[in-house]
Amino acid sequence: MDTSRYADLFLTESQEHLTAINHALLDLERAPDSAEPVNALFRAVHTIKGMSATMGYVQVAELAHELETLLDQLRIGSRPVNGEVIDALFTASDALEVAVGLSVAGRDAEIDVAGPLERLRALDGGIPALAGANKKQNATNSAASQPGEWTMAPPPGDGLLVRVRIAPDAPLRGVRAFMVVQALRALGNVVAMAPPLDELKEEKFGADFAVRLLTVETVEHVTAVVSALGDVAAVLVEQGTEAAGGVALPIAATPLPNGVAPAAAPTNGADSGVRGARSVRIDLRRLDNLMNLIGELVITRGRLTQLSTAMADTALDETVAQASRLISDLQDEIMTSRMVPVWQVFDRFPRLVRDASRTLGKQIEFTIAGKEIELDRSLLDEIGDPIVHLLRNAIDHGIESPAERKASGKPAEGQLRLEALRDRSAIVIRVTDDGKGIDRDRVLRKALDAGLVEGTRAELSDDELIRLISRPGFSTAERITDISGRGVGIDAVQTRVRALGGIVEIRSVPKKGTTVTVRLPLTLAIVRALLARIGDELYALPMTHVNETVELKAAQLRRVKGKEVLVLREEVLPLLRMRELMGLARTEQKSQQVIVIEIGEKRAGLLVDELAGQQEIVVKQFDGVRGGLALFSGATILGDGAPALIVDVSSLL
Repeated sequence: MDTSRYADLFLTESQEHLTAINHALLDLERAPDSAEPVNALFRAVHTIKGMSATMGYVQVAELAHELETLLDQLRIGSRPVNGEVIDALFTASDALEVAVGLSVAGRDAEIDVAGPLERLRALDGGIPALAGANKKQNATNSAASQPGEWTMAPPPGDGLLVRVRIAPDAPLRGVRAFMVVQALRALGNVVAMAPPLDELKEEKFGADFAVRLLTVETVEHVTAVVSALGDVAAVLVEQGTEAAGGVALPIAATPLPNGVAPAAAPTNGADSGVRGARSVRIDLRRLDNLMNLIGELVITRGRLTQLSTAMADTALDETVAQASRLISDLQDEIMTSRMVPVWQVFDRFPRLVRDASRTLGKQIEFTIAGKEIELDRSLLDEIGDPIVHLLRNAIDHGIESPAERKASGKPAEGQLRLEALRDRSAIVIRVTDDGKGIDRDRVLRKALDAGLVEGTRAELSDDELIRLISRPGFSTAERITDISGRGVGIDAVQTRVRALGGIVEIRSVPKKGTTVTVRLPLTLAIVRALLARIGDELYALPMTHVNETVELKAAQLRRVKGKEVLVLREEVLPLLRMRELMGLARTEQKSQQVIVIEIGEKRAGLLVDELAGQQEIVVKQFDGVRGGLALFSGATILGDGAPALIVDVSSLL
């Protein structure tokens, strides 16, 4: 069997199991006497061993086998869990992750697992390697096989009866049997099996095994899917609820039809009579293409709406309205299909915090909240690195050493929290620590020495603080460490978040701690925007940042400390004139409109010539012109085909 076409699937599933391994190791380190982390580790490692052996990734399988051997000793209690064992397990899991990636990339020659293998074998007493571990069991199973005859009694139940014989000389017969069951589960609902699944995994079956499957797929399709799996010697699929005898159907008699792949997804409408959840893996590029297509449809919808309005045809208006509703529904479905929970990124951070805190000799309790919050997949891929920088900065610069914390009356263990939450049509990611906070005096001294602030300044506001510490190369660290430093932490976060259309806020209290808040849009593709006219040009402002609009009255204008402000219902807001921001001359108009914009707790009034309504726009990214205004985050095409720039509200506040 050509396994190369399954490499991506193997990598995806292995990464899920590697994440589970890291979490279980952290749990085991916190509770060495608990059995559940060991069992979770054993299950994940055992699965990786089986999958890698099936794929022919020998070094991955060998390392996983040695890990499994040590974990088995921990399971039965023949070896205690101590620091030496924990360190060996962490080292081996890291090596396993690297080996998986290199194997899938076809770079087997670069894999080096000799060190971790030697360390594991020294702990487990030199248990024989993978190839010999199953030889005796396979020989026993081979002897039990009688060609042409089914030995396993069929399990009771309705649906198809699927009988499968694994090749007697196949390595890891239990793993291969498990892969057959997984492939059948993708075709329908497995209601019974003989022997039970646990016994199948442990290779406690003879020549064959049997499964009852509820599915709407044909006998031929199920036969073809199972036949395509590795080391399946024979398969027989029968209709009806009663057991039927039969002769093994050789693989040669069941060629794989074109287009049939293992673990194929059911056809549309296959829910009838079949229980269980249905899912299918889709290449992210296809979702991106769908998003691009729906974006073009949204633009076309706007054009159709304008044309139908001008024609004043009732039938046409109704048709366009119906098409608009369908496009909106399709847009919502595509947007929803791209949303994934943030735990897919957050789950890798507990290990990062553990390693960084051990390196620096600090004690840190790390908690995560809001892992179920969903975000567009394109954004999810981008937020990982900024969060890494924030966590590393909190560990290195924020949280003190145990001795320092005790001296200041704090518990020796610092608190570090990562949380995600929804705020209207935005997502907020917050990193909070209870450390010493940012030393504002020290930042001010550095800024004075570098000539970044006036020499008469005695203190810094929060806004000035973040502007300074996010400058490229600005750092107050006395020494450079492997964890953070070099003046790239907050700068990297600010740059990446601004590129995603978000903002960064910092609140720090001396000796109490620091909170960094990252505010991001839910998606970058399609947003609702308010259109404003300046002269002959239209500009779009995302509705996420629009609070309200009001008509400007002369009595509302004031000047405070030489700056123009707007008094709105007893609230004083900074007033920004869009014309002046763009370098255009003021004009005297009878009526001017103010857009009250806000991001977080910041609010301001933006003065424009005219409002031109709301519209859903498709965001098109562009590279800014050197020396141009940093007021715009992208562009869009309006319903009439005219382009419009999208205002970056975060650059105004």
